[in-house]
Amino acid sequence: MALTVTEAAASKASELLRNAGKEHGAIRVYIKSGGCSGYQYGMAIDDRRLAGDAIFADKGITLVVDQKSLSLLDGAQVDYVENLMGGGFSVVNPNATSSCGCGHSFRTDHRQAPSEGAPSCH
Repeated sequence: MALTVTEAAASKASELLRNAGKEHGAIRVYIKSGGCSGYQYGMAIDDRRLAGDAIFADKGITLVVDQKSLSLLDGAQVDYVENLMGGGFSVVNPNATSSCGCGHSFRTDHRQAPSEGAPSCH
């Protein structure tokens, strides 16, 4: 199992960690139920290491993933993209069989989305 970052994501994550005064912190990547396709990606600066966390280091960035999210993120790559609407992190996920037009939610198969959370694209 692996989770990687692009050069652009590593650069932006490093900047965010530095600005937060957490140069040795990590970026937690997680999955939660919701969004218009069933699951949503989440990311946060996090100093904690919880039981069962998987830790990945790539391009000078430490990524932390909880056990529940790990199988849904296996082989995924975190990217940072700038466009006319601004910039933001995105996840290129080989496990996603479909995704929302907003790019923030995905589904891993053709089953109905979990009922938890109201469907919405942000």
